[in-house]
Amino acid sequence: MGHRGENAPLLLLLLSLCASCHGRIVKVPAGPLVRVEGTEVVIPCNVSQYEGPIEQNFDWEFSTNPAQDSKFVHIVSTWDPWFTSQEYKERVNRKEITLRRNSNNSVELVIGNICPTDQGMYRCTTPSTDAVFQGNYNAVVEVKVIADGLTISGSKARSTSTWNLSEGDSFQLRCSAYTNSSEHTHLYVSWEFKNGLAWQKILSLTHEGKFQPSSEYNDRFISGDVRLDAMANDIYRLSMSQALPTDEGAYMCRVSEWVKGVDGSWQKIQEKTVDVANVVVQPTALGVFITRSNVSVTERDSLDLTCNFTTDRSGIFQVEITWYFSESPDSSLAEAQVLLSADWDSVVSDSTLISLSHVDRSSYHLLVRDVGTEDSGYYFCQAALWVPQHNGSWHKVAERMSVPVTVEILALEPNYQVFLKAAKTPKFSEDPTELECRIMEAQNSEANIRFTVAWYYRLPVRSDEVVKNELLATMDADWTLVIGDRSKHRAQNGEIIFSKPTVDTFRLRIQWTSEADRGDYYCVISSWSWQRNNSWIKIKDVASMPVSILWSTQDYVLTVEAVKLKPFFMAGHTFEMTCKVSSQNIKTPRYSVLITAEKHLNDQSNPNGTTRIISLNQDSVVRREDWTDQDRVDGVVLEKVQENEFRYRMYQTQISDAGLYRCVVTAWSPGGGGLWREAVNGLSNPIQIDFQTSGPVFNVSVHSDSPTVYRGELVNLVCIITIEGTALDPDDMSFDVSWFAVRSITTDRDPVFLTSLDRKGIVTQARRNGSSDVSLERITPLEFRLRVHGCEDHDFGNHYCLVTPWVQSAAGIWQQEMEVKSKPILVTVKMDDRSWNSIDTFVNSCYLNLTWTEIVTKKWGLRR
Repeated sequence: MGHRGENAPLLLLLLSLCASCHGRIVKVPAGPLVRVEGTEVVIPCNVSQYEGPIEQNFDWEFSTNPAQDSKFVHIVSTWDPWFTSQEYKERVNRKEITLRRNSNNSVELVIGNICPTDQGMYRCTTPSTDAVFQGNYNAVVEVKVIADGLTISGSKARSTSTWNLSEGDSFQLRCSAYTNSSEHTHLYVSWEFKNGLAWQKILSLTHEGKFQPSSEYNDRFISGDVRLDAMANDIYRLSMSQALPTDEGAYMCRVSEWVKGVDGSWQKIQEKTVDVANVVVQPTALGVFITRSNVSVTERDSLDLTCNFTTDRSGIFQVEITWYFSESPDSSLAEAQVLLSADWDSVVSDSTLISLSHVDRSSYHLLVRDVGTEDSGYYFCQAALWVPQHNGSWHKVAERMSVPVTVEILALEPNYQVFLKAAKTPKFSEDPTELECRIMEAQNSEANIRFTVAWYYRLPVRSDEVVKNELLATMDADWTLVIGDRSKHRAQNGEIIFSKPTVDTFRLRIQWTSEADRGDYYCVISSWSWQRNNSWIKIKDVASMPVSILWSTQDYVLTVEAVKLKPFFMAGHTFEMTCKVSSQNIKTPRYSVLITAEKHLNDQSNPNGTTRIISLNQDSVVRREDWTDQDRVDGVVLEKVQENEFRYRMYQTQISDAGLYRCVVTAWSPGGGGLWREAVNGLSNPIQIDFQTSGPVFNVSVHSDSPTVYRGELVNLVCIITIEGTALDPDDMSFDVSWFAVRSITTDRDPVFLTSLDRKGIVTQARRNGSSDVSLERITPLEFRLRVHGCEDHDFGNHYCLVTPWVQSAAGIWQQEMEVKSKPILVTVKMDDRSWNSIDTFVNSCYLNLTWTEIVTKKWGLRR
């Protein structure tokens, strides 16, 4: 009783494991599988709910009648090359019988050119790889071979016939198909068409008696233009009305034979095709043209155009004519304007000023009365040919468009001259400029004529240079002023004024003329005519002669000199330099000053190299630019000593302040409206800060007594700092220490921050996702220990420390030294051997009370 009580938990475990088993399932299709003699047979077989290797093996066997104790004969195997019986070796060697693997757990037996002797039972077997032998390990399916009873033909002639048709004709194609199969089979008839490389379906009559048109022919099937009729004597007729040019090509009849299986599903057992005809469709020829080419008509007269067409079509047809207008010869039909149209019933769309008349059977006349300049453009006509269909509707067989005809409407232009004069010219910069553009000697300026102006500026250039004109302002036909980019900002501020003091005069005034305004000015007067569609159209532009706005001047000169007041100083001292400025040809200048520093390229705070430190504008307002040192917020000062002298100070200099320092100066001159205008910029000579020191050199390394640990154990890493050169008192130095890890054997990945200890003793840790933890402590003045508690797999990787030394000078000022990085040390986390032993113990318990032969059979999948 004691032994039974001790084995009770193990017994419960085995019962629970057996309860979760389902057993192997081998499946083949439900039979019988009816196949036609001479065709290819494919029998699939798959296995599921098995144990052992992912890829399973299969054996195929055949028996003529197992019910009468007919022995199963080996055909082919996926794993045993000697499995095939003697009677099948020849067919297997010449690849007439093959195995085709579809996946790890499924194969297909392929028998090409099946014969009556292949009729019988086929068994698919899978060798066992399961721990427990249960389920079915084979499945049997019956294959029935019948004689080929399907006959198909396309026409009485042996060769494919050729049909020559005209576009719009109808045609019919015939295909004969019947079967005398011993089984109850159905036929699936499909008509297909090819006008290129691939065949495409037209219309099918399925084995279930359903019509299936393809998507390309669905509309024509619904309209009745494409039909498939099952006629007497096993004839399947394809009828197509209104042949299109796209119907030209080869036509084929495809017939397949289908049988219904025991499970109610349909199976295709064979398929045959026959080429029926080659159809050639001649498209309808249609030519469309306008009798006149380029036409010029005076404004208010009538425009007369005629559209003619020619065709080779005979019989009954009607023509649809549409006239179009476009402002561009390259416009698409969707962008063109429809003027008038006449459909095939000669119904003309209405229009007051445009009429369309039918001159004769092939000519249509367009008349546009009282034309205006807006009627200038391109005119073309489109003709479409329609023929009647058998159901009484009309079908379009051809459509063509004429070449556009250019029509120019000659406007009744007014005659006038334009004169530009300078009413006020500047003698100095910031003086006003005033220009007047006047219309002179205007004739034929009727009440429906309006004048507008456009002002232009261009730089004075040599005769061989390209002139660039810049728009200052222009007027729309409704006298809306549109300001150009060059003068937009100044016009909004009232510095440039555009006005129209009289009916025939336009004025441009610059309140304060600057150097950038020097150049040539001219105006363009445009005349506009009021049109019938309540719009204005420009009919003429007249430009004035240019007027030059120039005055004698000299170039601005600005010189900046930087002077270092103390030739030598050490880190922690104050750096001081002055910027002296001198200028010429600038009226009462003021200066703005910017101090910049060009640091070493390895300075990560500014990778571009140049830092903007502090600035002082022309109104003596000081601003810190890119100065970000929080410990020295007030460490830089820029002040104005004299009108042309500025002094820059930097207190408590650090070694990181080394670099080239410059003064960037901008000279400003007073402009109109109390504003300052930028005159010229200058850059000083560089002043170098270079600390000559023989101080200590710091080195950093990482050490661990045991960098390889098991999961759950503790790893100790020590960051060791050594000093070369000048000896330092421990109280005169402190360190910022940070630890990082790269989760890889190599160090080409991004590092992950772990923890840090700054020189004030404050510890910062990164958030961790696992159960392990880290701690950081200072164990000696020059040693900092990182501990990883309860190591996990994700604690693996290269670990290193980053140290920033701080040194206290004799004056008691702390100086930040260059950052030092240690070489990495690889930490490896291993799996405990006890984990493997527990897994092996569980596996062995699954085979308790089994014989050695049973264990080998179930564990390794050997054949029973």
